[in-house]
Amino acid sequence: MGKRHEAESSGAGGDLLVHVYRSDSADPAEFRVPRISPMMVLDVLLAIQRMHDPAIGFRFSCRVGMCGTCTVRVDGRSVLACQTEIDDSTERIRIDPIAGLPVVRDLVVNTEPFWQEWRSITPYLVPDPNDEVGMDAEPAQIRPDSEERTEIDPSLDCIGCAACFSSCGIASARRDFIGPAAMNRAMVLIADSRDTAGAERLDVVGGESGVDRCHYIYGCSVACPKGLDPARSIRRLRKRRLK
Repeated sequence: MGKRHEAESSGAGGDLLVHVYRSDSADPAEFRVPRISPMMVLDVLLAIQRMHDPAIGFRFSCRVGMCGTCTVRVDGRSVLACQTEIDDSTERIRIDPIAGLPVVRDLVVNTEPFWQEWRSITPYLVPDPNDEVGMDAEPAQIRPDSEERTEIDPSLDCIGCAACFSSCGIASARRDFIGPAAMNRAMVLIADSRDTAGAERLDVVGGESGVDRCHYIYGCSVACPKGLDPARSIRRLRKRRLK
């Protein structure tokens, strides 16, 4: 990786000036990184770690936009570091930890508040206890061409990256909103005819920390790296609650 990085950077030309939030103000926060092409935000962080400061703190795992661990803010925008390319004309960037979650060190945050809200809506399917179970039982299915499938599919691919949570002015600033990711998951399960916990979830999302706290700024839908629309899910939850 090091040799490849050096070879590509020699052809890309120029340096990128990077300002990184540091939890210890005594640590260096500005770095110059040689460009490669293409260059993702994660490439920048790895270059800083390798060339300047091996102690800089950040998370990543899969590098293919599936694990959701590398979320940061770049120039104020919540993004996946591994999937966000830096334009060749960009001269400088600022990288901060995502908003609304306690900073552990540098770009590493404690995601427990996010997962606490996720758990509050019972984020797994609760089947009917009277359904037949066992090796020979026929599993309940939803037809791929059904109206139910059409409603569920656009909201299925959440990876729990918290980009929407960070971009929500209500969820990231205060602790009185369940947040868009959990709401989106609640909508998926409530729309699933195989689930039996819909009424309980509607009680949760209809409570004081639920759908009425959403101001429809749409920051969540803009930020989602998987192209989901949590604001749309929240609108649907409102309709179901009224019904």
